[in-house]
Amino acid sequence: MKILILGAGQVGSTLAEHLTIENNDITVVDSNAQVLQTLRERIDVRTVQGHAAHPEVLRRAGGDDADMLIAVTSSDETNMLACRIAQTLFRTPTKIARVRAVEYLSEEDKLFLPDALAVDMRISPEQIVTDYIYSLIEYPGALQVVDFADGRVRLVGVKAYYGGPLVGQQLRELPKHLPKGVDARVAAIYRRGKPIIPEGDTVIETEDEVFFVAARKHILDIMAELRRRDQPVKRVMLAGGGRIGRRLATALESHVQVKIIERDRDRAKRISEMLNHSIVLCGDAASEPLLREENIQDIDVFCAVTNDDEANVLSAMLAKRLGARKALSLINRVSYVDLVEGTAIDIALSPQQATVSALLAHVRRADVVKVHSLRRGAAEAIEAVAHGDRNTSRVVGRRLDEIKLPPGTTIGAVVRGSEVLIAHRDVVIEANDHVILFIVDKKRTHDVEKLFQIGFAFI
Repeated sequence: MKILILGAGQVGSTLAEHLTIENNDITVVDSNAQVLQTLRERIDVRTVQGHAAHPEVLRRAGGDDADMLIAVTSSDETNMLACRIAQTLFRTPTKIARVRAVEYLSEEDKLFLPDALAVDMRISPEQIVTDYIYSLIEYPGALQVVDFADGRVRLVGVKAYYGGPLVGQQLRELPKHLPKGVDARVAAIYRRGKPIIPEGDTVIETEDEVFFVAARKHILDIMAELRRRDQPVKRVMLAGGGRIGRRLATALESHVQVKIIERDRDRAKRISEMLNHSIVLCGDAASEPLLREENIQDIDVFCAVTNDDEANVLSAMLAKRLGARKALSLINRVSYVDLVEGTAIDIALSPQQATVSALLAHVRRADVVKVHSLRRGAAEAIEAVAHGDRNTSRVVGRRLDEIKLPPGTTIGAVVRGSEVLIAHRDVVIEANDHVILFIVDKKRTHDVEKLFQIGFAFI
């Protein structure tokens, strides 16, 4: 697939890196020559210097025959204009724009139409990160929570703790521990950072990262088998009152006590007027006296979401040391995430990885409706739709134990209409089923996609 990426910032460069691994023809456009040079030294992509919305620049970049344009510059206006120009001049089939301003998003049902701005998909990194953090607060103890099938199925990653009912037991014992009517499938286990493909005789060990798939309503019951049941989150402290902090406070304040610490006095005043129940404090979130004064030891979740990685790391580590039950930190530099997570900070969040996940489904070759990048991009979970029949499909009309999956791939669940079928060997895939798969080795993603492409003579 020929793809133009407009903007070589953190999101654009991370996206280019992901897509080149999958053998796409990538061209990156940016006005900064030095940034493009650095990108070329790191990955094999074509680059074009110039303004991302200028027709001449888009032509030089190959806009005439591009299959997709992804505009992720720092300017909403440039991104939207580039999509409109690509539609008018080149009839580019798919156009995606990063749009952050709430003023545009509040009118999205009128603006982002083919005869208006011609944006086929708009992404808001701030909203993606907000939703991601919200799901982690909804499930205390989870390392990662991702949705499939319009929220009917969830894949959750948790760390197995000493004393959990399933720790030290084989996976085939899982059904015996679950309440009647509750079912789940362990999709993958990471032990000391390395993946283990789960089998019936696999034994869960303390500190294992366990990813399981289940119907949304059963998630808490299954988490209780792997770790001590965490108390519901009642008190949250946010470091940073920017776009993410404000959105998160708005989503939480109706049912959780929220405090925001914002350094900038004018911004603190503005967001205090916008929020209804949250407490807004003007100060430094890395100030020990301030955190002690605000009873940090009673906080269930401390979340650092400023634009400064160092400030986020320092304030989250300090909050954890002073007694916060859980500390989350936003990390913009992807290379920092692995260094930080698992230290004093419980979870490090990468906005780039979250945004890339939202985009990946649009570049898949089969009918893939959702993609989630996991383990900082090393693994993926995808939702693919099965089409055809037994003669034209490698999966339709076959039991799960008959399907030859690529190495390191497991099927977690099958969604048929409103019914969620947890993956067991005798489940037969039917046409239009949504199949949830976990791929340990991202290089195998293309092989998985080929499974769901219809053709002839597959019998």
